[in-house]
Amino acid sequence: MLRLAVLLSFALALPAIAEPLSPVRTAQLSAQLYQAGLETGDAVLILSAAKLRKGLNPTKGTLSAQGAAAGEGAPLAWEEMLAKAEELAAGDDAVLGLIEDTRDEGARGVTSGPVYNIGSLGNGGTDTYPAVDFIGGEYAEIYVEAKDATDLNLTVYDAQGRLVCSDTDRSPIAYCGWRPDQTAGFTMKVENHGPKGAAYALMTN
Repeated sequence: MLRLAVLLSFALALPAIAEPLSPVRTAQLSAQLYQAGLETGDAVLILSAAKLRKGLNPTKGTLSAQGAAAGEGAPLAWEEMLAKAEELAAGDDAVLGLIEDTRDEGARGVTSGPVYNIGSLGNGGTDTYPAVDFIGGEYAEIYVEAKDATDLNLTVYDAQGRLVCSDTDRSPIAYCGWRPDQTAGFTMKVENHGPKGAAYALMTN
């Protein structure tokens, strides 16, 4: 019943999203499903997350936080999600069969996905990124996720230092989306509120 309630909540949330389901938004939703699956020990939720993530084709960028070199690594991969689902589904032949089908099927979806950059923060640390230009009138998206259990916060500021968007929920993922009035540079800050240090992926559209 809990699994159904979680899936239903995601289904009901989708029509409320003003913009089409972009690659960045897809990455966020897959991470949310994955986290829900970990918290409930539900292999099917994690399988659903892996199917969403398999449709992405992220490209590594060269952006790095001020005073830091670009990190090594990648966002959470669908293969890692499937491996966790397989672990939780031990003994359930039906779910294991679905997992194997997902592993074998070809990737569907976007041909080019979000640009990602890897950073790393100790507990209590903050990464500030140099201003990135976003096009006026087009929906802008920024998303961060950590593989490890931690609490990442994301804030975005315009050239005048005014807060444009923030996501400060207690979670290893954070998302910001807004529509700039005009083409301009925006500064991003990622904060780690613990309980431990973690590498993270930052994605933009």
